[in-house]
Amino acid sequence: MKAREQDRLMYLRNMKSVLKNKAIDARRDLSDEEVIQALSTLAKQRKESIEAFTNGGRLDLVEKEAAELKVIEEFLPQQLSAEELEKLIREAIAETGAAGAKDMGKVMKALMPKTAGRADGKLLSEKVKSLLGN
Repeated sequence: MKAREQDRLMYLRNMKSVLKNKAIDARRDLSDEEVIQALSTLAKQRKESIEAFTNGGRLDLVEKEAAELKVIEEFLPQQLSAEELEKLIREAIAETGAAGAKDMGKVMKALMPKTAGRADGKLLSEKVKSLLGN
């Protein structure tokens, strides 16, 4: 507020509002995991909006959404690198004894708690498919 960054202030207030509404719905304070999940959802929505606005030729809205995404990502855990992600996937495959595409659900179930908020689910799913030989 003191820096007079009106856009950033608006994005922070939006995030706070979403988290407060989730807490009201749950009728309790949110855990750290729930906060990360809510912020991840906001980030995913912004990424989808950026893609849609880019396809629609609305570059003014793309810039707004990108700025908001940048602020949201400041509050999310550091994303896993491709190497770290592949290592976790290989460990989960070995741990579950997955042999092919039919075991993808087992691998994803083992991976999700380890990567929550630190990797995009869609990207994770694609990498698991490729490593399982699909």
